[in-house]
Amino acid sequence: QVQLVESGGGLVQPGGSLRLSCAASGNIFNINSMAWYRQAPGKERELVAVISSGGTTNYADSAKGRFTIFRDNAKKTVYLQMDSLKPEDTAVYYCKIRDQIWPPGTRDYWGQGTQVTVSS
Repeated sequence: QVQLVESGGGLVQPGGSLRLSCAASGNIFNINSMAWYRQAPGKERELVAVISSGGTTNYADSAKGRFTIFRDNAKKTVYLQMDSLKPEDTAVYYCKIRDQIWPPGTRDYWGQGTQVTVSS
């Protein structure tokens, strides 16, 4: 069984910073990509940032220049560094880790979500 535990959310003022973390444990051995999604009230869940097994990153336009995704493969952990936060960043943030399985295929695991609130 696989568990993804998220941490780092909270209340922050506009312009502030937060670092989210998502640590995987259990029966996961060949992690492919890692990603962060967010979902605000009344909106669909959207991809914020993704990092491939090779370290290639992609960001939503709203996150470019402010957010950084990085991973620690030894710790099976993905992070999202969020700087210059804006009220519109307020959402529940979810991590997703994709595991490569055999026979060839993938299996996705999701974190429980962590609330990020940006408000003065």
